Amino acid sequence: QVQLVESGGGLVQAGDSLRLSCTGSGATFTSYAVGWFRRTPGKDHEYVACITDNGLFTNYPDSTKGRFTISRDNAKNTVYLQMNGLEPEDTAVYYCAAARVPARRVDGYEYWGQGTQVTVSS
Repeated sequence: QVQLVESGGGLVQAGDSLRLSCTGSGATFTSYAVGWFRRTPGKDHEYVACITDNGLFTNYPDSTKGRFTISRDNAKNTVYLQMNGLEPEDTAVYYCAAARVPARRVDGYEYWGQGTQVTVSS
């Protein structure tokens, strides 16, 4: 069993930056790949980024590539999502999730955090 807690969300202005954290506990968090997703009311989860267990490989969709960076510090059991150049369209609840194998789909993940709200004003 893996427990995940997101933090770092908040209200920012367009163009600002924000760093989200996902802290894992239980089992062996460092042996799991971690993905970030976001969700707005009435829409499905949108894939944001993922990172392998060892942090050597990352993946992004076109919507976040070049603006968002995922990284991890396994000594701290934490995965980060650095978000730069935020736009109002990035407003959502952001979730981190853990899986044995990195994936771009929601159903590829076993464990989920409770989410953290990011609001970007124009």
